[in-house]
Amino acid sequence: QLLRRLRGAGSSSGCGGPKGKKKNGRNRGGKANNPPYLPPEAEDGNIEYKLKLVNPSQYRFEHLVTQMKWRLQEGRGEAVYQIGVEDNGLLVGLAEEEMRASLKTLHRMAEKVGADITVLREREVDYDSDTPRKITEVLVRKVPDNQQFLDLRVAVLGNVDSGKSTLLGVLTQGELDNGRGRARLNLFRHLHEIQSGRTSSISFEILGFNSKGEVVNYSDSRTAEEICESSSKMITFIDLAGHHKYLHTTIFGLTSYCPDCALLLVSANTGIAGTTREHLGLALALKVPFFIVVSKIDLCAKTTVERTVRQLERVLKQPGCHKVPMLVTSEDDAVTAAQQFAQSPNVTPIFTLSSVSGESLDLLKVFLNILPPLTNSKEQEELMQQLTEFQVDEIYTVPEVGTVVGGTLSSGICREGDQLVVGPTDDGCFLELRVCSIQRNRSACRVLRAGQAATLALGDFDRALLRKGMVMVSPEMNPTICSVFEAEIVLLFHATTFRRGFQVTVHVGNVRQTAVVEKIHAKDKLRTGEKAVVRFRFLKHPEYLKVGAKLLFREGVTKGIGHVTDVQAIAAGEAQANMGF
Repeated sequence: QLLRRLRGAGSSSGCGGPKGKKKNGRNRGGKANNPPYLPPEAEDGNIEYKLKLVNPSQYRFEHLVTQMKWRLQEGRGEAVYQIGVEDNGLLVGLAEEEMRASLKTLHRMAEKVGADITVLREREVDYDSDTPRKITEVLVRKVPDNQQFLDLRVAVLGNVDSGKSTLLGVLTQGELDNGRGRARLNLFRHLHEIQSGRTSSISFEILGFNSKGEVVNYSDSRTAEEICESSSKMITFIDLAGHHKYLHTTIFGLTSYCPDCALLLVSANTGIAGTTREHLGLALALKVPFFIVVSKIDLCAKTTVERTVRQLERVLKQPGCHKVPMLVTSEDDAVTAAQQFAQSPNVTPIFTLSSVSGESLDLLKVFLNILPPLTNSKEQEELMQQLTEFQVDEIYTVPEVGTVVGGTLSSGICREGDQLVVGPTDDGCFLELRVCSIQRNRSACRVLRAGQAATLALGDFDRALLRKGMVMVSPEMNPTICSVFEAEIVLLFHATTFRRGFQVTVHVGNVRQTAVVEKIHAKDKLRTGEKAVVRFRFLKHPEYLKVGAKLLFREGVTKGIGHVTDVQAIAAGEAQANMGF
């Protein structure tokens, strides 16, 4: 109902309005319609309703500026102003002269706080008036003083050969594909990926937007550093593998890199096939919001594309998903979809596009430009107050730099020169190290804040002592490790019965290790769909786990999800004895 209200709120450049309405807001019978409503304005969040902003007094102007700062803080640098809308959501609209004056005031407010404004859309509304009345939607963007740019991480999921790497190549390189995969070549990291055309590792690509909402990418021979300098908002795409053989890599990408949302790519000519359902299930299990892109629409007839969309809508509406699909066919839809996607986790936008012809590619760019950060500003502030904790996801050796680790800062703040400890090693110890330099999106950065991904140079620290799954923490944290832990799980699928002694691969954040089931509390065995508290023991070495962390385990077709409920902390000297060595 909410989406129907928004779509029926008026038209933008002649599209998106209700059928049978004329531009003066009256229906074919000549009678005025009741004005539609938006949801009432929320005190929290980054959306502000204003009926009009015509010649405010100095006191009123200062109050409006303070209000804008609050909305920008709530949206972590982005706010949306709806001009011509009352606080209760009634779409009143303004005459042209009043709208011009209101936008002028909004521009003065943005200048005062150092922000930029972009008009997203204008919509004529149905109101009992002879003069045309419009509401205008404006995006206000200001990069926070403590950040270089706004950052959004998007994981890219989908079946093998659905066109994930090709779409990212087109978006980030600025050139359409030739139909034979030319656009994806710059994304591959290994020779065998180029030869087979299939992604087997996790790669990162960046797409920037400047303050006016224009795309900033590698076209015009820009470097990554130039893209970061020219952009006020940066989208980091995490390109994951689609083949079932590399499912463990895909799970690791989803659990360790903490994406804000996921893009699920579905090929129009094959529909929901291969690992598509599995990737959809992973996003649902890990509670990652996702939107869907139907690719390769240039390869098949319009009826085939419509059939694929209907198939997706049926799956999304099933009891296991409970999603509200929203097909995006116009720029107006893309703006509405971005706002609704951020406000409601149940709304799932669906795009249909082609990486060869470029059809509807601009709608996806509009969506990504407007999509606000999905994490709460208060949660971000709380995380930054905690002690430093950095998850190690990648390890490199760079000539003339030394050992470099890549990952995500889970909590706290990390600066150049900080002294941290890294571990646990195989014997459960934590080793001291120093952060020599920091890079984000391939450009230098002095300070790293909670929730941000980066690479840290560790100088001459011995790479052999490091492994994926370790954490770098503040020495004051006094980190605890465990080889035995308990988790409340739901067994999603198992062919027979899940019993004591069964071995599974456990994924908890950036931790990925084989564990054995030591005990199932209050039960002897589990079947598909059953819930229980289970005790696990890691087989190889102890790990750093926290109570409440999301857990996902698998072994062949066996799959389950849950969360850690208890960890049996051990001291460093006890580690090897507890592992059974």
